[in-house]
Amino acid sequence: MIGFFKRYVVHNFGLKLLSLGLAAGIWFLISPEEQPAEVALRAPVVFDHVPTQLEISNELIPEAQIRVRGPERVIRELQPTEVHAEIDLSDVKAGERTFDLTSQEVRHPSDLRVVQVLPSQLHLSFDTRLTRDVEIRPRVTGIFANGEQIAKVMADPPRVTVTGPRRHVERIDAATTDPIDATGTRGSAVFTTNVYVSDPLVQVAQAGSIRVTVIVQTVGIPTPH
Repeated sequence: MIGFFKRYVVHNFGLKLLSLGLAAGIWFLISPEEQPAEVALRAPVVFDHVPTQLEISNELIPEAQIRVRGPERVIRELQPTEVHAEIDLSDVKAGERTFDLTSQEVRHPSDLRVVQVLPSQLHLSFDTRLTRDVEIRPRVTGIFANGEQIAKVMADPPRVTVTGPRRHVERIDAATTDPIDATGTRGSAVFTTNVYVSDPLVQVAQAGSIRVTVIVQTVGIPTPH
């Protein structure tokens, strides 16, 4: 038994150990989990160092489609939030500018390699930020008794502050409320609603509920002030 052990186990033990290590290494390299794989992800474009008082005036900013390659194990465990494109806006001024989207702008786990980025460029428009107050115009409809109609509509507050790219804000002459159905109102009634502007790039600053007073009177009766 001892002779058998020496002849077949101990003999050339170093070479056998090396062979075992090489075999394990080859298995590791060809292991299914380590085989290369690819995946395409819809990833956000993150804008860094946006100058104060500057607004992106594109209505739609596309996401980037990013194809990455790496070990199958890593690809399977990859979360969409781990991959995104970054664009530095620190030196941007008002106007139009085109940015390259390459692998250099993509942030991803170190085990992965970027194969493709679509689109390869991003064209953006920039404008200075403008903030101003505009009138609130309530939208009121309803069905009333014979001879009665809406005599007066008052919003509280009467104006609201909006902000956004200058050229877009300058085109806003008023903000609008959600539709108010005043059907059946006699005398006066107060409704609570919200206000908005139609341009998606213009925001209502400190948005909140507003009160709208609707006064309904018989036609021909003077409206109280």
